[in-house]
Amino acid sequence: MRVSIVGASGYAGGELLRLLLEHPHVEVAQATSESHLGEYVYQQHPNLRKRTQMKFTSRTQLEACDVLFLALPHGESQKHIDHYASLAPRLIDLAGDFRLRDAALYQQYYGEPHAAPHWLEKFVYGLPELHRAEMRTANYISGVGCNATASILALLPLVKNDLLDRSRAVIVDIKVGSSEGGASPNPGSHHPERSGVIRTFSAYGHRHTAEVIQELGLEDVHLTMTSVDVVRGALAAAHVFVKAGVSEKDLWRAYRAWAEEEPFVRLVKDKRGIYRVPEAKILAGSNYVDVGFDLDPASGRVVSLAAIDNLMKGAAGSAVQCMNVMCGWEESAGLTFGGLHPI
Repeated sequence: MRVSIVGASGYAGGELLRLLLEHPHVEVAQATSESHLGEYVYQQHPNLRKRTQMKFTSRTQLEACDVLFLALPHGESQKHIDHYASLAPRLIDLAGDFRLRDAALYQQYYGEPHAAPHWLEKFVYGLPELHRAEMRTANYISGVGCNATASILALLPLVKNDLLDRSRAVIVDIKVGSSEGGASPNPGSHHPERSGVIRTFSAYGHRHTAEVIQELGLEDVHLTMTSVDVVRGALAAAHVFVKAGVSEKDLWRAYRAWAEEEPFVRLVKDKRGIYRVPEAKILAGSNYVDVGFDLDPASGRVVSLAAIDNLMKGAAGSAVQCMNVMCGWEESAGLTFGGLHPI
């Protein structure tokens, strides 16, 4: 199949290119960038040198293809969605434009009305662990926020097995790397200001909260975001309370069964060694999510952990996984890289 990427010069676009160039079932037809028009792709993504001689083209030069990926800054896809949909029968949008089904919820969390609200219900939320069945017949799939991905996957085994005490608030503390800020620098990502940082930048009200509420049916959810001094990675620590009588055996059963049925979920809960709990560092370049948990039996409090590479399972890797499901291919096609150690 011929696939193209709109907005391919950013970090997520670069990861998409890396994955798709190695994918066994696709040919990358075009990659657009208005700011780097005419440049070789490898000049922005040097890891792709000698992998492709492709040059960036303009959005105005886009040709018809089988699958079109939209890797644009937030708010751009919705302005031209009718045009993009005319170019390909299948669209996958990595931004936040079509993640929420409710236009009112979108306005609440994004602070402005949606430019194409009638399109919201056409998109399937792009997390295969939740919507695999719908994706098999879908034409349009949204991206998933990287912080929402980590939060949802930390909570999903507890929600699926009805173990949560829903009368108590869900608090998710998320540590994130600098690549989450994107390829365009700002004063906060300037190296002298960013190096050595542990900086909370969103204590509450983060946009990705809306995705957790929508997808898990939880109402009392609160995300706190903190930048740490790494480039890639997100680690979500969900602080919740389980129902009375829930034991550690119940938790083991829930997490293990879920991990066994999901191709990219790995349960990490060891008693020995350095890597006893999920760590984002070893997931660099990988589409896996490592999950783990700990229970305080005296209080019923559970800390559920999920670690991802925010550019992979939190963006490009998940998008390719969605494409695989959508097209009826092996879900892990082009995504078998397991990460690096040491790094």
